[in-house]
Amino acid sequence: MTLPTATAARATAGTSLRDARWGDVEALAALERDLFPDDAWSVPSWWAELAGRPRRDYVVLTDEAGIAGYGGLDHGGEVSDVMTVAVAPRRRGGGLGRLLLGELERRARHRGAAHVLLEVRADNEAALALYRRSGFVEIARRRGYYQPGAVDALVLRKTLSTNGVGDG
Repeated sequence: MTLPTATAARATAGTSLRDARWGDVEALAALERDLFPDDAWSVPSWWAELAGRPRRDYVVLTDEAGIAGYGGLDHGGEVSDVMTVAVAPRRRGGGLGRLLLGELERRARHRGAAHVLLEVRADNEAALALYRRSGFVEIARRRGYYQPGAVDALVLRKTLSTNGVGDG
């Protein structure tokens, strides 16, 4: 995939953004295990996710060390659901999460979505800060959803506008 100029320009030095490939599955599953040891997607889960294209849409950010981050969407008409957004620990704090989320929003808008939904652990302060800064608002809470630990899931929504700015 060739990225639009605006998206390519937002990639930070030393990274490139592209569609996920079948050859990425092992690396995605390994990074997933490092980031989410209690509920990581397995290699078969990643295969199933990528097989869901074109309804499912996954992107990866790469750098000299490999995959630096990834994100995915499920397109369902006027609502697209963020399936995952993750940044490797070595690259956190540099705006890659915002870059990934922005690309997912752009793709959702391109596919005609009016809203983007996501779920996030209530105790994931870094992710919540990113989503709130990006214009997502809480619309529901699923008590005790994430296991182990019975951590609540917050359901967040962003309304997309045609000019690329969310309405909240």
